[in-house]
Amino acid sequence: MQKLIIKGKKHLLGSISISGSKNATLPILAASILANKVKLSNIPIVKDISTMVELLRYIGLKIKIINKHKKILIENKNEKVNTLAPYKLVKTMRAGVLVLGPLLSRYQKAKVSLPGGCAIGTRPVNLHLHALKKLGAKIKIKDGYIIAEAKKGLLGTKIRFPSISVGATENAILAAYKAKGKTELSNCAIEPEVLDLITFLKKLGGKIKISGRKIIVYGKTSIKKNIAHKVIFDRIEFGTYLIAAILIGKKVSINNINTKYFKQEISILKKMGAKIFISKKSIIISKSKNLKKISVSTKPYPGFPTDLQAQLMVLMTQAKGTSKIKENIFENRFMHVPELKRMGANIEIKNKTALIKGPTKLTGAEVMATDLRASVSLVLAGLVADNRTIVNRIYHLDRGYESLEYKLKNCMAKVKRV
Repeated sequence: MQKLIIKGKKHLLGSISISGSKNATLPILAASILANKVKLSNIPIVKDISTMVELLRYIGLKIKIINKHKKILIENKNEKVNTLAPYKLVKTMRAGVLVLGPLLSRYQKAKVSLPGGCAIGTRPVNLHLHALKKLGAKIKIKDGYIIAEAKKGLLGTKIRFPSISVGATENAILAAYKAKGKTELSNCAIEPEVLDLITFLKKLGGKIKISGRKIIVYGKTSIKKNIAHKVIFDRIEFGTYLIAAILIGKKVSINNINTKYFKQEISILKKMGAKIFISKKSIIISKSKNLKKISVSTKPYPGFPTDLQAQLMVLMTQAKGTSKIKENIFENRFMHVPELKRMGANIEIKNKTALIKGPTKLTGAEVMATDLRASVSLVLAGLVADNRTIVNRIYHLDRGYESLEYKLKNCMAKVKRV
């Protein structure tokens, strides 16, 4: 099993180019079930993307990945596809459930395995099923599979989500795309990745309106036959390297971004004392000293993202005073804490809140990754720690971070995969 070996205390110097968004690409790939011919660019070459591509091929789509140019070419002219998404392809990736909506929408039936992914919480599919049932689908769960059917097609309706869910919002939009009439979704997730999916569907010919947390989808029977779309940048990858640069950077430039999607996070980091200089498509971080404590709660966009909580916690270990993070999204998202404590971090968990006392001298240790974002937080801790850190089970990292060690090595970090 592969691991990363990190020699800490090496100042970062250089530039990093941010990849396309994994969390935007996955629902757009699912949306290609509704299309005939699609060309996607700015695709991150990570494990979750290759798993989704394998799933779409199993369903019956023709797909070509051009790794060198970060492009995917997709054809779906097959009216007789396999409407099954098997356990073996959905078990490692939460986003596999997103094929449910478009399969129902275009082919009136679907059998999709209950999804897997990171062990950061239950993340039930009940909100997805709530929306699909409202649209007229008949659904039952049997032998670990969601079996859904809409023999006469889906019908537009009004749906209010009991709580905000990115995946459920995306699945509902995809299901409503070909539903008869108008579908009005309220209490929706409005993350940039959801908006990118809507941009893609509009290119496909869809009529979709957004007002606050309300999304209106007008059912569409015809589609444009050939479309191209460039996926947005990965804001979580951007936030991860931004925090790395604040932790141990001398001078780091981060490119291929749009800071309008990252205002809340930049504001928090500046309050902590980070030296950040912003231009239109890049950001420069100079050496940041005397970091200050801060209190943060994770919330749906535009609030602070749960996917950056673990990385921010590492930064808090180097800030003066007691910082707080309240985790409001997932119940098991503090699994990195025991590993950080093994490296010397002073962290206490009370209910949903982590109390982080700093500044603390971190020392390299052998640690275990438990999920995608926890694993990268251990890499950040290794960069700032004394001596050598060994991060095990880095297959979690490969699910969502493209060329992580190469991007860090390009900025003078001492990182090796073995």
